[in-house]
Amino acid sequence: MLGVFVSLWIIFIASAPNTFLSPQIYSAFMSSIPFFAIMAIPLTIVVVAKEMDLSFPSIMAMGMVAFSFTYDGTAFIGNTTIRVFLAIIAALLAGSIIGWINGIIIVKFGIPSLVVTIGTQFFWRGAVLVLTSGTNFPIEYIKDTIFYPILVGKIGGYFPMQMVWLVVITIIGWVMLNRHRFGAHIYLIGDNINSAELMGVNTGRTRIQAFMLVGLISAFAGVLYSFYVAYFWPSLGSGYLLNTLASVFLGGTSVFGGIGTILGTFLGAFIIGAIEAATVAIGLTGFWTQLIYGFIIVLSVIMHTYLRKRGE
Repeated sequence: MLGVFVSLWIIFIASAPNTFLSPQIYSAFMSSIPFFAIMAIPLTIVVVAKEMDLSFPSIMAMGMVAFSFTYDGTAFIGNTTIRVFLAIIAALLAGSIIGWINGIIIVKFGIPSLVVTIGTQFFWRGAVLVLTSGTNFPIEYIKDTIFYPILVGKIGGYFPMQMVWLVVITIIGWVMLNRHRFGAHIYLIGDNINSAELMGVNTGRTRIQAFMLVGLISAFAGVLYSFYVAYFWPSLGSGYLLNTLASVFLGGTSVFGGIGTILGTFLGAFIIGAIEAATVAIGLTGFWTQLIYGFIIVLSVIMHTYLRKRGE
């Protein structure tokens, strides 16, 4: 994957040297890519387990609804920093609970995760619209707390903190998938769930935990993005579905489960971000990016299908 990454980057530089040889573009990458790349990390774990979660965009928004309600409901405290801290905890808790609900429905009722999470994606988006009456609102008050520089500030005035959080979550995800029993169980489940059960793996609990991770990190991504723009709108996250999925599949994760790496997804996210920049730099409209993302996802599925049949 690293070789592919380097090769593609050389192509990007050759196709748009004024863009990809400029330091500003890399600063922009580090500011914008983490918002969807962060969600691609736990999503990789879910896909390796031969499952799918399409509800993460709505979880981003629902987490911020929990944030807003908690902040407004703790006005009696008076201290803005404490209120924001409690609101962040509420957002993360809401995301985890939604992930747990997804996992419970999938595991206990035996319904395909693709179907369940399409349904919950619409359900939670609807809940966001109902609870907020479809209105946008600023959250400028977060700039007066210590959490603003910790989450989306800049180190030395250049290096964005959201990039630091992406690196931290990537490292944690890599350790979980490659150096922890949880990761070993995920690979076993993705390869053959029946064999995993015969080996004593609690496949239900492990899959539920994987969906909870997606919920937790998606809510965190929602907090990060909302802090970055100091604003909330009910459509938060809706534009991140395709590029998050494309990052996972471009990174080498198989839709058939059992195959995938965190590092591959990390690099895939930056390739996806670069594709968008390159598309605009060579004179095409931004509408082309969705076509390209869709092509990447379809091509990835075709390639993994071919390799799977060849291996058989």
